[in-house]
Amino acid sequence: MAEAPAAAGGRGRLTVGLAWALVLVALWLWGKGNDPGAGAAPTTGDVAAVGRPGAHALPTRQGPTPHGPTTSHGPAPNAPTPHGPTTSHSPAPGAAPRALDIAGAGVHHAPVVARGLDAAGAVEPPPYRRPGDVGWYRAGPPPGAAGVAVLVGHVDTESGPAVFHDLSALRPGAAVRVTRTDGTVAEFTVEEVAVVPRARFDARRVYGQGRPGRAELRLLTCGGTFDRATRTYTANVVVFAYLTGVRGGVRG
Repeated sequence: MAEAPAAAGGRGRLTVGLAWALVLVALWLWGKGNDPGAGAAPTTGDVAAVGRPGAHALPTRQGPTPHGPTTSHGPAPNAPTPHGPTTSHSPAPGAAPRALDIAGAGVHHAPVVARGLDAAGAVEPPPYRRPGDVGWYRAGPPPGAAGVAVLVGHVDTESGPAVFHDLSALRPGAAVRVTRTDGTVAEFTVEEVAVVPRARFDARRVYGQGRPGRAELRLLTCGGTFDRATRTYTANVVVFAYLTGVRGGVRG
């Protein structure tokens, strides 16, 4: 009879333990389901509010020079023929991006890191402490593969210009090169450069699937003017580019 209380206590501890286990499982499932980068699609171009310089940072600059509220440049009349169903070429097999070069924007072998989405539904850029890095939206295709690959970067930080500071200076026909982990370099040609107001950001246009059978690239950063009241930029610079060559490595 003296063992009955101990047995009852053991059953009680087991019940409590099971209850805590169920709570932990439920929290894990909730967290997984609310992971911004878990297969969700970008809905904004906020780029994690890229460019929030302090009140005295970059005193001679109010933000990237805008091309107008909804202005875009492109396409170039003599741009190279894109890879796609109308040519003998095809998109490259999938391989993650490793580095980015854009001579026309002063970007030279910038490291590329995989990123998800932030709470606002925008592709999360690298941390501000790494202003020279570029973020790749890992839930989408890698640059060079069929579909639309997305790369984002800061325009500036509190201490000065960042990797995509001069992205708005690009024009149609400019070259973009992405070094990939398989040793290949995917070469893109800029088709259009647009400044899109955040209030009228069209996720379908920016992140859409592009032309069937074509490998495309989107580059995003902040643009327009810097609003000191909200500490954000008023627009996004969006570069549209398409695959025009793949060199190096072994292609299948």
